[in-house]
Amino acid sequence: MAHIAILGAGTGGMPAAYELRAALGPEHRITVINAVDYFQFVPSNPWLAVGWRKRSAITFPIAQYLRRRNIEFIARAVTKIDAAGNRLEMADGSSLSYDYLLITTGPKLSFDEVPGAGPDGGHTHSICTVDHAERTWAAYQEFLKDPGPVVIGAMPMASCFGPAYEFSFIVNTDLRRRRLRHKVPMTYVTSEPYIGHLGLGGVGDSKGLLESEYRNNDIKWITNARVTRVEAGKMFVTEVDAQGQTVKEHELPFKLSMMLPAFKGVDAVAAVEGLCNPRGFVLVDEHQRSKKYPNIYSAGVCIAIPPAEATPVPTGVPKTGYMIETMITAIVKNIAADIAGQPATAKGSWNAICLADMGTKGAAFVALPQIPPRNVNWFRMGRWVHWVKVAFEKYFIYKMKAGTSEPLYERYVLRALGVRRLES
Repeated sequence: MAHIAILGAGTGGMPAAYELRAALGPEHRITVINAVDYFQFVPSNPWLAVGWRKRSAITFPIAQYLRRRNIEFIARAVTKIDAAGNRLEMADGSSLSYDYLLITTGPKLSFDEVPGAGPDGGHTHSICTVDHAERTWAAYQEFLKDPGPVVIGAMPMASCFGPAYEFSFIVNTDLRRRRLRHKVPMTYVTSEPYIGHLGLGGVGDSKGLLESEYRNNDIKWITNARVTRVEAGKMFVTEVDAQGQTVKEHELPFKLSMMLPAFKGVDAVAAVEGLCNPRGFVLVDEHQRSKKYPNIYSAGVCIAIPPAEATPVPTGVPKTGYMIETMITAIVKNIAADIAGQPATAKGSWNAICLADMGTKGAAFVALPQIPPRNVNWFRMGRWVHWVKVAFEKYFIYKMKAGTSEPLYERYVLRALGVRRLES
């Protein structure tokens, strides 16, 4: 009997548990360990932050749903990974041994890299977690009583830009509905070299289409932006040129700011000797397996992927839902093969497929592969994208409660976007 421990219960960890249970016999033990006792559908956080969703609609308690599939659950933070001894140590002093470890923790949010940033003692808000999004919603309600300038964007070294674009358009839409938009100057501040770069070198006409939407909605922008510090009601930004030389120093006033931070690996993972790169992201081979520890696998935001290209202000590469799903499927196949004494052969996809809401419409892109040059380089906007994302939110949460082992992005999003047709 093998014991597989899954560290993290997000959009990677939960599907991994269900896929492993479907692939392995009941004699094998599966345990999910997560710092909190609930699942959160992170893509919905921009809606929660303006009151378009309630917490109860995008979260649910984990244990009861895993138990139905004979999967154990521990709601406890892991403080140390003894990779050589195949053991996890918990915050309460308990420990858990494993035969295989799957790391799907997501990132550590590095607000501390910019003085004055972040929701805990800083002056900017976040939508990276459901707790952060709720606090942003509370701040937004106060902001509506006396509106003023808004600054939204992404800090240097950020690798996830889609939610910042989403939030800027969603706030814009919400303010228009409230007849307050005329009182709110909006600026998008980003480390990207141009609007629509997305950490991917752009996708299709993402630059032109997103710039056009920002112009049409009176949203100004600063690209190649290095945020150096944040004070109460003021953000300090150095704008650089293509050579990284300073073009202009900005002091941006704001009454509300949401800035996505740079990511790093979580402490317990980053501390394992030989497991990670200098920023704490897990180094994996083409089979999603640690390069040093053959019984450790990893998928999602917590793995190391090189930047798409060198940029004047450093940017990382996003890991989208479809990519994470294919990584998980590859890991499940490779663990099953290893248990059976067979070599690993399955590989995850490095294709990027994304849905982004824009309030009343949305943007979708397909990058096959995600790093140029590509076989498919496709970017579209329309009301249909908004409704596809709304429906997918409900579909994903329903399937996570049902314990499905289906590839949800492949089954739903790819078909909704006509990706099979595009690939052919």
